Amino acid sequence: MRIDKLSFNNAQTQGMARREWLQAHSPHHLENCVELMKQGLHLRPRSTSQATVVLGAGTCTEVPLVELCRGSEEVVLADLDYAGMRRACDEQLTAVTLRRRMRLVECDVSGLVSFNLQRIMRVQRWDEAAKRGADTLFSLAADCLERCPVPDPPEIGDLGVGDYGLVVSSLVLSQLFSYPLLDILDQIQSVAPQLLGEQERHARYQQAAQDFRLRLVTSHLHFLRSLLDKGGVVVLLSDVRGFAFMVHGTDHDAKHRRYLPLVPRRFFDLVRENFEVVEERKWDWITDLPQEGRFGRGYEVYGYVLK
Repeated sequence: MRIDKLSFNNAQTQGMARREWLQAHSPHHLENCVELMKQGLHLRPRSTSQATVVLGAGTCTEVPLVELCRGSEEVVLADLDYAGMRRACDEQLTAVTLRRRMRLVECDVSGLVSFNLQRIMRVQRWDEAAKRGADTLFSLAADCLERCPVPDPPEIGDLGVGDYGLVVSSLVLSQLFSYPLLDILDQIQSVAPQLLGEQERHARYQQAAQDFRLRLVTSHLHFLRSLLDKGGVVVLLSDVRGFAFMVHGTDHDAKHRRYLPLVPRRFFDLVRENFEVVEERKWDWITDLPQEGRFGRGYEVYGYVLK
């Protein structure tokens, strides 16, 4: 499963070195993330829980641990990448008093969706479907997505329900569905590599994939609500579409970008159906600069403060 490589990938691409790169090449991304989390702390009333949870914390590249610890009685980091969370604490927290406020929870914040999908995929006759052609193969893939259980909301005992006055979802939403969808495509590549890329032509698969994304988005928003104490605040950060580019640093950058949607359009309505929007921001997050023969990459990000 792609999610099994998460810790290794984070070690290669995230953390202090990545934060320094972002400060040089995409400073607005870090500034917006930090400012929205500080705003969440500021808006959290004293009458609600003073504990904070960060979902998808990873190596905390965009998470200001010092500020969160100073403003909270407890800060809980929740992610599958336990080593990355430990490394983040070592890098950012030098004061023992702040480190004592930290608690790390190793968990899959989707509620084991990748595992659920893998269990269904494992018993399918992929070789036989591939022999029958693209329609049969992608119909089988669609069937796996349609049958995959998505907990709504996930129940993670180590996090509790209604325990937090500030709940942060840190750029994890699109990963919740992209990793299992990539698992499906990896399976197709293993049995019929010549058909990889043909999924765009198969309406049932496209609909199943979009419905799968929507189920994960809805589940995650419900999860944020379930963790929130009465009167608490949510900070939701999510990439909504990616882009590739060869022109950077001009007034015409956007004209030279090739966009790829990540979250369903319904995402924006779902946010407002589940929460009151206190603040909304939109910005670009550059992750790689273009080099000779290779496109640069980035994401369009939306950040929310919600109640």
